[in-house]
Amino acid sequence: MNDNKIIDSADVVLIGSGIMSASLAVLLKLLDPRLSIQVLEISPQLSQESSDGWHNAGTGHAGYCEFSYTPHRDTDGWINVSRAIAIFEQFEHSKLFWASAVQQGITGPAKQFVRPVPHLAFVTGASQVDYLRARHQAMTEHPFFEQMQYTDDAALIAQWLPLIMEGREPSQVAATVAKNGTEVNFGELARQLWNWFGQQDNCAIATEHRAVELSRQVNSWHVRVKDLQAGQHLNLQAKFVFLGAGGGCLLLLHSTGLPEVKGLGGFPIAGQWLVCDDANLAARHLAKVYGLTPPSAPSLGGPHLDVRWLGDSPQLMFGPFASWTTKYLKKSGHWSDLPRAVHWDNLMTFLRVAKKNRSLVSYLMAQGLQSSGSRMASLRQFYPLARREDWRLVHAGIRVQTLKRQDRGAIYFGTEIFKAAGGTLAALLGASPGASVSVNIALNVVRSCLPDLLRSTTGIQRLRQLIPNFDTDIKQPENAALYRSATQHAAEVLGIQQG
Repeated sequence: MNDNKIIDSADVVLIGSGIMSASLAVLLKLLDPRLSIQVLEISPQLSQESSDGWHNAGTGHAGYCEFSYTPHRDTDGWINVSRAIAIFEQFEHSKLFWASAVQQGITGPAKQFVRPVPHLAFVTGASQVDYLRARHQAMTEHPFFEQMQYTDDAALIAQWLPLIMEGREPSQVAATVAKNGTEVNFGELARQLWNWFGQQDNCAIATEHRAVELSRQVNSWHVRVKDLQAGQHLNLQAKFVFLGAGGGCLLLLHSTGLPEVKGLGGFPIAGQWLVCDDANLAARHLAKVYGLTPPSAPSLGGPHLDVRWLGDSPQLMFGPFASWTTKYLKKSGHWSDLPRAVHWDNLMTFLRVAKKNRSLVSYLMAQGLQSSGSRMASLRQFYPLARREDWRLVHAGIRVQTLKRQDRGAIYFGTEIFKAAGGTLAALLGASPGASVSVNIALNVVRSCLPDLLRSTTGIQRLRQLIPNFDTDIKQPENAALYRSATQHAAEVLGIQQG
């Protein structure tokens, strides 16, 4: 790997080494091997922030179990599943790209970063059961979700989820299961992509290098960089810049002076997990199980109990719990990140959000002040017989909730790309589904910012080899056969087929 080499004038500069930047870097290099690409990472190692396995749930988000993607009923009682369908399609792009990467030797064996794990949604009480039944009915009308099963039979749920049902007081319960769900170690995947990237010509990765300022030139961007080991500043030029540095993007965006950035803010929310290292317990819960999203915090998603593989043995992880922080990055951030991000042009954005989301503020305060007993009580709503001595608290990554002036205080859950006029700069904003749809995001960056890469027959052919259905709307019923064929092939290559 070309560690700590610098390309003074590059076609592309990528800031941050998470799965977003890794996916884009490999996609760009495969589309045009002639590109010169510089990667800047503030940490000593790669992919240590939100992409690291301990900093996220590892769910391959496909819309199966996440209630945040289907939060409301229409006036006639029907569940709108359009967002779940869109997320599913985006995750398909990731799976097809990963399968191509495995086949081409870009990564190691797929089992090193992805495993088959069923995705389940679980609810209790008459109203929630009715909601889940309607959700299942609406979702299974689309080919993406045709194999998803529903039951309100407690005995069958106990077979699927023994830990969830043992010791539970009798009540109405229901669950859906998608057996073709996945568990993904995004940090490991990103590092494998970087290992291949670093061996390519005209590619350089510089760790412990902080991008501190971006300024627009006539036909390029000037990137001011601090070498943290040497304590000196460097000046780079780039035709295109991608900011994939999580919350660190906001401070850099403000340094550009672009009019599109005015009014943009970000509020950091730290996360915590309860983790159980008992492999015997984990072996009895080979699933990712999501509950309903708290009404007071719709943008944070719901609690879930997941199996994870972040070592030789499986663990259980429950959460996430929110906590207070003013840092935008867990390992490389500083307490002053949030204060430094507040300016006169975005102060009103922050104030409007605080006023309009008082319930969310109260929820975060309660989460940040809760005791270990309170966390265990939340866990026991999922796993009634959980013992405190089996669980430890682990601090997760930091997500930065994007706040925009035009939203007038509203908060929206999701991932989006900020693009500067002219398409010479793009930045990733937001959180979940984030890593799961990183390939789709990279593809959209190419389409909107670097369209010349796809204007040649060669570029189209190369992309079709990577993502066979990239230019086909597989959501449409007439393309169901193409979707089934491509996803079956990817599942076979990745070893994520379920019995």
